[in-house]
Amino acid sequence: MAKWARAGGSTARPLSRGPATRPGLAGTLPSRIPLPKWALIAVAVAVAVLLLLFLICLIKCCCCKKKPKKKEKVNLLSLSGSTAASLVQPEVEDLERGPEDKKRGKLQYSLEYNLRGQEMKVGVKQAADLKAMDSGGTSDPYVIVYLTSDMKKKYETKVYRKTLNPVFNESFAFQVPQAEVPETTLVMQVYDFNRFAKHDIIGEVRLPLASINLQHAIEQWSDLVATSKVEQEQLGEVCFSLRYVPSTGKLTVVVLEARKLKRMDSHGLSDPFVKVHLILNRKKWKKRKTSVKKNTLSPYFNEVFVFEVPFNQIQNVDLVISVWDHDKVTKNEQIGKLLLGCRATGNQLRHWSDMLSNPRRPIAQWHSLQAVDVVDKALGLKTHLKLPLPIR
Repeated sequence: MAKWARAGGSTARPLSRGPATRPGLAGTLPSRIPLPKWALIAVAVAVAVLLLLFLICLIKCCCCKKKPKKKEKVNLLSLSGSTAASLVQPEVEDLERGPEDKKRGKLQYSLEYNLRGQEMKVGVKQAADLKAMDSGGTSDPYVIVYLTSDMKKKYETKVYRKTLNPVFNESFAFQVPQAEVPETTLVMQVYDFNRFAKHDIIGEVRLPLASINLQHAIEQWSDLVATSKVEQEQLGEVCFSLRYVPSTGKLTVVVLEARKLKRMDSHGLSDPFVKVHLILNRKKWKKRKTSVKKNTLSPYFNEVFVFEVPFNQIQNVDLVISVWDHDKVTKNEQIGKLLLGCRATGNQLRHWSDMLSNPRRPIAQWHSLQAVDVVDKALGLKTHLKLPLPIR
């Protein structure tokens, strides 16, 4: 029994060692035990939510960066004048200026029309609060006065140095027929004199005579405004008829009359006559002219000119009608011009087309004269170069 107890005790010793080694095993078991599925799913969901929130934050940041640009455009309206003027485009600069920048001053004048003598007296009295054009804060103002019915005749006042409130007290007389009064405008332009450069215009006053009562003398103040950029001079009108017969190749031009021609002489009249040119392939071909009508702005001609133009060339022909002022002493001056043909535009092209579409039938029409340089540019005539003679 003792032996068996010893043997049993000896055999039990290994069994007793097991509990002695359990603390060491217990420290290594947690790292080897796998996580449950629900924990892995929770971790994955949390990571996905964090990524989603990160993407949302990025999108919001990008959108917030674009919005301030729109606010900047709207806020330009609330900026001060000096800041806004430096940000807006040059074309809108004049619209953004305040009322003080637009002030050019004012002009006092008088107007009196003599119905019997058909004479208009214009008095330039004084100006006040003119815009300073010089670096010293002053101007050297003077006034130019003219009528739109006769822009060749212009008057000037004296120049007054270094002042913004000049007193002129000068008067000028114009011959204005009563029939032309409703279509005439009085123009008074205030300039700043400059000895070494082009004179700068300060402003102007335009007074349509049809808008005032000329039965009584007028004296009043008017604010100066910016000048008109384009002012078309009234050159007059001419009436003529065109007729073309394709079978015979005859082009008939009848110069009938003219009216409201521009005054070219010092006494307010003209000595008009009309030239008729045919241009073939941009080269001068044939020409005729009417008789001269003395001392009139509304001449009556009724003169006929016949040209032979074959039907196969009618598309290459240009008709030029020009009105001239005859002068015995100096060179004749052109008053205005017209271009008709397939290269023409507006009423001139319509008149030419009506003639071709109505053969053997005369087509008469009034035309407003155009500036000479405008018609010459449209013609584009071919010029022959003249070589200079050798110097001996």
